[in-house]
Amino acid sequence: QVQLVESGGGLVQAGGSLRLSCAASGSIFSINAMGWYRQGPGNKRELQATITTGGSTNYADSVKGRFTISRDNAKNTVYLQMNSLKPEDTAVYYCNAKITYSTRSPEYNYWGQGTQVTVSS
Repeated sequence: QVQLVESGGGLVQAGGSLRLSCAASGSIFSINAMGWYRQGPGNKRELQATITTGGSTNYADSVKGRFTISRDNAKNTVYLQMNSLKPEDTAVYYCNAKITYSTRSPEYNYWGQGTQVTVSS
């Protein structure tokens, strides 16, 4: 089994920063793309940032220039550095990882349990 465990959420004032972490553990052969999504109250879950094994990144327009995604492949961990936070960034943040079990395994999609980020005005 594979687990993704997130940490780093919390309450912060507008303009502040938070750093989220997500560590994958279990029967892992390789982790391909990793990403962060968020789901605000009454909204659907939306992609915020992704990163490939090689480090190529992609961001939602709403977070470009403020959020930075990174990963440590040796630790099977992905990070999201969030700066200049706004009240509209308030949401539950979920990490996502596409994982294989062997050279012949298909890719499986895994989610973290979610971590709450609240930005006060």
